[in-house]
Amino acid sequence: MDTRERIKFRIGFSRMEKQYQWKDHVIFMGLLLGLAVWLNHGIQIKGLYMDDLYFWSCYGEQSFVEYVFPMGSTRFRFLYYLAAWLEMAVVRNHVALFVPINILLNAALWYLYSIGWRLSRAKAIGFFTGAMFLASRMAYYQIGQVLGLMETMALWMAVSILWNLYRYINEENRENCFYFASLLYFGVCFVHERYMALLPLLILALIIKKCKKISLWFSTVLSFGMVQLIRAFTIGSVLPAGTGGTQVADTLNIQQAIKFAFSQAAYVFGINAGPEHLNGCPWGESPMWVKGLTGMADVMILIMVLAFLVKFIVEKQKERKFTMLFNAMLFIGFIALNIASSSVTIRVEMRWIYVSLAGALLFLSYIYGELTEGVKKELYLKRLWPWGILFGLYVLLMLPAELFYRSCYPKLYLWPDQLRYNSLAEQTYEKYGDSIFGKTIYIMGNTYQMSDFTARTFFKVFDPKMKAEGTKVEFIDSIRDIGQV
Repeated sequence: MDTRERIKFRIGFSRMEKQYQWKDHVIFMGLLLGLAVWLNHGIQIKGLYMDDLYFWSCYGEQSFVEYVFPMGSTRFRFLYYLAAWLEMAVVRNHVALFVPINILLNAALWYLYSIGWRLSRAKAIGFFTGAMFLASRMAYYQIGQVLGLMETMALWMAVSILWNLYRYINEENRENCFYFASLLYFGVCFVHERYMALLPLLILALIIKKCKKISLWFSTVLSFGMVQLIRAFTIGSVLPAGTGGTQVADTLNIQQAIKFAFSQAAYVFGINAGPEHLNGCPWGESPMWVKGLTGMADVMILIMVLAFLVKFIVEKQKERKFTMLFNAMLFIGFIALNIASSSVTIRVEMRWIYVSLAGALLFLSYIYGELTEGVKKELYLKRLWPWGILFGLYVLLMLPAELFYRSCYPKLYLWPDQLRYNSLAEQTYEKYGDSIFGKTIYIMGNTYQMSDFTARTFFKVFDPKMKAEGTKVEFIDSIRDIGQV
């Protein structure tokens, strides 16, 4: 075979590979979806309580405009409220559908998987990235609560900001990516105000690119300015509210915030650096085999990071060196800003660290891509050893540890109450159906610690008319208190 024929063969093979590449993506995404279903199959929502029940009641009692645009509230998240309104309009009284919807939304990893394989230039690494993300213990809220939709929306929008800024920095004539990132920044601030902290990331990208285009700088200023203007007009404040009904301005403690930041960094590396009611099982009480697997997984990460640093130091081309430095700054800045934004309130919940973990996994994918730079895609074994093996070992070592921590979900602060209200739904509506409406439901002892609001609203969720007219809940100490039936 002469040189010309070889070139034709390579071109033909490359075209054929691209033509059938979509099949690989479909297979990997199908595997990720199956993994998501398997990981979360034991989680159920059969009855609503606390914030979930409150938001459902608002949907039933308020107009569309009042629900989506709550003027004078402590929070103004109209994009999330719009998505929540649409979700509730679809689900209505079929409460059990919330978990399957949450699983599908959380498993929509065509995007995270896509970013992972583009950064690493390896579909298998993209799959490992998606699998590690799905297996994370930090998914408890996004799957097990109706309000998990908010965290899922914010996560995807934040990751999209990171990806578009990466493309803006690394690709030519990608100003449209920066405009899109600015638009996403505006949007994510009205899904959760915590992500206002990502503003410096936009500025960093412009500085790295040595941008002199006024319209790009103006888009950043406009997005941030519009966010603050709308917040001031709708809620009367530009400062974000804290968790648990607190205000960040009132509870901010620098020393505590630094402590929380370190604990979040530990969570990213698989270490539960917090109390039992917030993570299910603190690091000190974790079994030795879990600590051992987590430690070995972190060693895999450390080796890859050290190899990346060595490559950066020995790199002779200044342009390549600056590219590696600036990209590392972008990923680390994204993780650091998300950690900082979650450290200024009164506690650290694992669900807040989910987006930081996503950023860390994508950074690891980028590191793999740099370590295998220059190796042809068709040389699979050369790309696999050693960096692909290390990445795969990290995932395989962490998977049993994540499954163990997932088994500790019943110890989380919100889990026992969810299980109680699931049980209440099972013993009432699931057994008797619509015949419970208009009846008095007696509960012996208020072990649920059910509030008056919950007692009035809980059974309305199951009524297609959302009224449950005549249905009452009464608490008694003994069956004799019911009287003659």
